[in-house]
Amino acid sequence: MSRLILDSSNPPEPGQVVWRSPSNIALVKYWGKHGIQLPRNPSLSLTLAASYTDTQLEYEMRDGPDDGLIELDFLFQEEENEAFRAKVLEFITGLLPTMPFLKQLKLTVNTGNSFPHSAGIASSASGMSALALCLCSLEDRFFGTLQDPQAFDQKSSVLARLGSGSACRSIFPHAALWGATNDVPGSSDEFAVPMGDQIHETFKDFHDDILIVSREEKPVSSRAGHALMEGNPYAEPRYAQARSRLANLLEAMGTGDLPVFGKIVENEALTLHALMMCSNPSYTLLRPDSLAIIEKVRQYRADTGHQVYFTLDAGPNVHLLYPGELVVDIRKFIDDHLVEHCEGGFVQQDWVGEGPEEV
Repeated sequence: MSRLILDSSNPPEPGQVVWRSPSNIALVKYWGKHGIQLPRNPSLSLTLAASYTDTQLEYEMRDGPDDGLIELDFLFQEEENEAFRAKVLEFITGLLPTMPFLKQLKLTVNTGNSFPHSAGIASSASGMSALALCLCSLEDRFFGTLQDPQAFDQKSSVLARLGSGSACRSIFPHAALWGATNDVPGSSDEFAVPMGDQIHETFKDFHDDILIVSREEKPVSSRAGHALMEGNPYAEPRYAQARSRLANLLEAMGTGDLPVFGKIVENEALTLHALMMCSNPSYTLLRPDSLAIIEKVRQYRADTGHQVYFTLDAGPNVHLLYPGELVVDIRKFIDDHLVEHCEGGFVQQDWVGEGPEEV
């Protein structure tokens, strides 16, 4: 890959690239990893639309001798953030063996979210996927190596995974699967694959209204939670369970079987948090309001027959998943009975989306 070096005698003009990339919500959860951001079990997600990160990457050729270091300025929500800068710097530095041209540039990253950071919406998924897309755009702009859309998406997914495991799924529209499984030819632990063509049209018109129980940063990061799976006595049975559930969920999503879909998705959400509670040390991210919402959703479904289901990410906030045809009824239910459990009455209204876009 040494050819990915810029000609200093004919340097590129300063420029920028901007990508908007969405978060995603896992249906079969990825919890536990090994190696360099490789999953212990495959996961399946829906790609969102309104919960996204905008990332602008500016670049110009550096002056002076090559010191082997990355020159990076970083802004989050228009303000300096040293913790995020350090994470991005570590990520980009790790890419130098395959993208050595990055150390020839002065880079400025300006990024921001459309939703609260670190509150159980996958901000690392949208953030790292947006950055990965920007970096692949730079490579293709300078060297023309990623002209094929499938090659571009695959490399973007690989890079995104190195930054945050779940980020690799945000590259694709509607739905994505990450992790090698015999159920999906071409699947891989190294990158996600698109699943939009293999799911029923019902799921492409799904809504995900995210009930923000707490905007506070999680007391235990997802990275730390993954690490605790290594000593969890239920880890191996869990990985087998996830594979079994994945096969059943793929069948249900292929046929549009909402009751089977909902049962699996809700059980997966509760399993994720059960694994946290039986880690060593154990911890709990659910709040009393999270549980109150879950009980009300179950009762509402029993009373009305409406196919509305909950899931949870690694945080206290509750995602309500339902077909678009129910949006009026579900939004009224949320306003009348669930908003009282949300911090500041905030609900992030979202839906299944078309994936990232260059802007």
